[in-house]
Amino acid sequence: MNFDYKFGNTYYKYYGKKGVKSIVYNILAPEQSQDVQPGMEYEMKPLPIFDNPNYRGSDKLKGKVAIITGGDSGLGRTCSIYYVKEGCKVVICYLNEDKDANYTKNYIEKLGGECLLIKGDIKNHNFCKEIVKKTIDRFGKIDILVNNAGVQYQQDKLEDITDEQFDLTMKVNIYGMFYLTKEVLPYLKSGTSIINLSSITTFYGDPQLIDYVTTKGAIVGFTRSLARNLALKNIRVNAIAPGFFWTPLQPACWVKEKIPSLGADAALGRGAMPYELGPTFVFLGSDESSYMTGQVMHVNGGQIMG
Repeated sequence: MNFDYKFGNTYYKYYGKKGVKSIVYNILAPEQSQDVQPGMEYEMKPLPIFDNPNYRGSDKLKGKVAIITGGDSGLGRTCSIYYVKEGCKVVICYLNEDKDANYTKNYIEKLGGECLLIKGDIKNHNFCKEIVKKTIDRFGKIDILVNNAGVQYQQDKLEDITDEQFDLTMKVNIYGMFYLTKEVLPYLKSGTSIINLSSITTFYGDPQLIDYVTTKGAIVGFTRSLARNLALKNIRVNAIAPGFFWTPLQPACWVKEKIPSLGADAALGRGAMPYELGPTFVFLGSDESSYMTGQVMHVNGGQIMG
């Protein structure tokens, strides 16, 4: 989207014969970039808002145990914190973001919650086995699996996507989800929940994220097929397709010039902070969504409708 001019952090565009001014987009972040995937939250400016202090839990997840991949930062951090506020114990799996992971753990403990950190690479099947073993050893059960971890790389053309990049994106975003879900399944009982993170990009086909979109589309298929497969066991499987949220994945993926305009095409005219997805995670993990399975929940400010 092209803008006519900028004032402060607000972009403006003129419409109509009379040149009536309309506010198109109030940016969440200025130009910036990171050179590692999946990115470090503590380096972002501004820092993402991952918790709404006015949100009060009501024991929707009391006594439950959740495994959250990528729970150290971004949407995974929000999920972890909202789950703890609802009485859940959380296991956070992360790659190498020690500073972010320890910050999240300390934040959770200040809330009075319990958190287990497990460091490793989910594209390694043995690590996924380790996650499950450590979870069972510590908490004795698994009630919710949130497959959130992922990577994305911006490339202008299909020819620019190397075999190595394609392989990495597939293994992190799909293989890791497959491995961990497979290892968790023997421990899931009636009423438990699996939540997979897809993306809005799947539904409009982002031209610069071809391999990423491919994996996120596969996640939709995985979600629907697994939901039917597990339905008679009363294990629910749903997905979330977020729009633009201010998470470490954004500066770690896009060229810095693109950052201010991300989310501008949404009907609400803005991107979102991670805390705005927290209640959706809670809903899908709780008994309040007991009659929902095989669905994709779109939380995108109206960028995709229908």
